[in-house]
Amino acid sequence: MESHLWQAALSTLNPNPTDSCPLYLNYATVAALPCRVSRHNSPSAAHFITRLVRTCLPPGAHRCIVMVCEQPEVFASACALARAFPLFTHRSGASRRLEKKTVTVEFFLVGQDNGPVEVSTLQCLANATDGVRLAARIVDTPCNEMNTDTFLEEINKVGKELGIIPTIIRDEELKTRGFGGIYGVGKAALHPPALAVLSHTPDGATQTIAWVGKGIVYDTGGLSIKGKTTMPGMKRDCGGAAAVLGAFRAAIKQGFKDNLHAVLCLAENSVGPNATRPDDIHLLYSGKTVEINNTDAEGRLVLADGVSYACKDLGADIILDMATLTGAQGIATGKYHAAVLTNSAEWEAACVKAGRKCGDLVHPLVYCPELHFSEFTSAVADMKNSVADRDNSPSSCAGLFIASHIGFDWPGVWVHLDIAAPVHAGERATGFGVALLLALFGRASEDPLLNLVSPLGCEVDVEEGDVERDSKRRRLV
Repeated sequence: MESHLWQAALSTLNPNPTDSCPLYLNYATVAALPCRVSRHNSPSAAHFITRLVRTCLPPGAHRCIVMVCEQPEVFASACALARAFPLFTHRSGASRRLEKKTVTVEFFLVGQDNGPVEVSTLQCLANATDGVRLAARIVDTPCNEMNTDTFLEEINKVGKELGIIPTIIRDEELKTRGFGGIYGVGKAALHPPALAVLSHTPDGATQTIAWVGKGIVYDTGGLSIKGKTTMPGMKRDCGGAAAVLGAFRAAIKQGFKDNLHAVLCLAENSVGPNATRPDDIHLLYSGKTVEINNTDAEGRLVLADGVSYACKDLGADIILDMATLTGAQGIATGKYHAAVLTNSAEWEAACVKAGRKCGDLVHPLVYCPELHFSEFTSAVADMKNSVADRDNSPSSCAGLFIASHIGFDWPGVWVHLDIAAPVHAGERATGFGVALLLALFGRASEDPLLNLVSPLGCEVDVEEGDVERDSKRRRLV
């Protein structure tokens, strides 16, 4: 009877792109993912997994999810499932609930390599999904709780867990040591700005990698203040730093073989007597002067200090900055794809491939500083902080501002990821960026699963036709 019911349910499913069927008086639901996806989507159909679980999961304190997929899709599927269960809530009913809710997730592998999931794989998935949920919790928490003090506590917790003592430069010390970008943005706030660095330096490392995260815990726009409809949601402006912190924790737990630094640029862009004014000129850590013509273009200022510190003090070979940088990103690449801007064609392609493998989708922006950087021309300083023409690829220009503080002729790899739109879905944070960083740098990990999803160092690339052919198989959740 159960077998007959199951077959009947499967026969009703007609994914377009998804479909679901309730079983046993809604005590269970079977759902089918798309039979095929386009070349700019992930074969895992990660976004549909999250959406289906949020809408179809039956109620109850103890629930079980069985994910039917192929082995290459396990990592992306697990991270997608984690996004459906955010940690942050201040609903009064949640605090009174006596019984804890539990969700058990099982993977049933089909196709090639369809044996039992290794214990090491489960540990990797646990650390990755914990990182996704950590980042989402930080982004979901409002600034009256997640101010710069509290964010530093989160950093210290991760440092203590990993046996790493953070380097923290804060408040007036930022000004004294030349971090004019971070200090200028955050000096009007009650809780002072900070640069926090977590450093992992294992024996035998062959290169140095720096992940630089924008951690604006709230963005009023400063004196160039945002309107009443555009300011709500600006608690999410720390999404880049949150993702870097979550990914760093998971990467080190899974055995990162190279030097890795998490550089977190923390500030609250507030309004007050000490706030930066338009027309002020700040000296940044790079030694370059910046005339402020828009205090709401603040993320690039803190990141400019961060990447410059990574270059000058940490000696990084690869610098990746991640930020909720521009509202224009959502127009340029949409709500689901982050925008990547980089001085390396190889790393641009790698980011796109990593996005498809992990579910954190990425699409390139135009990299052309000789045409676009003139937008920042200033008569009295080295540059302004906001473009003259907002119709001329503003997301690309914003990234180029950051790159200019390490120099366009810098011989290392620079990657900028603008995650402004995909950092949230509706009113909830997604933890976007954690899975992407773990996949992109998977070859620097000792973990077999992260090596599997990494696009770098692969001798044979999967052809687009193979991706499409693989994605035609029906997957169930």
